[in-house]
Amino acid sequence: MKILPPVLVAASVAAMVALHLVAPGPAVVAGAARWLGVAAMAGGFGLALAVSRLFARRAANINTFKAPTALVTDGPFRVSRNPIYLGFSVFLLGLAVALGGALPFAVVMAFVVVADRWYIPFEEAAMRRAFGAAYADYARRVRRWL
Repeated sequence: MKILPPVLVAASVAAMVALHLVAPGPAVVAGAARWLGVAAMAGGFGLALAVSRLFARRAANINTFKAPTALVTDGPFRVSRNPIYLGFSVFLLGLAVALGGALPFAVVMAFVVVADRWYIPFEEAAMRRAFGAAYADYARRVRRWL
């Protein structure tokens, strides 16, 4: 089954909220510090949105399971080979901070592991097949996350 990354993000949000409501557990972030989570959510969402707009301007395929159509190396791709996953992860981390409880952080970690061990290797293999030496050179210059 091919689950697109935004669907996994939505499922992660649902799981985090459900855990917060059903089993809030110990608070690890309290009071006004939880507002920092809202700022992180906005930043993560903004990064993912900016990258999706960059893909649209470059006529680059954004669907994980379709062949890549362009090697985008400018904008946020200058510092991260995976700025959308970075944005999704920051968004989810911000939600965990905003919720304040310990359990939502486990969902964030699960998302990062799935992105890092399944989605990204799948996408990078497709990029190597499509763009060969140009992608290999880019991958040597730019880190996977940051």
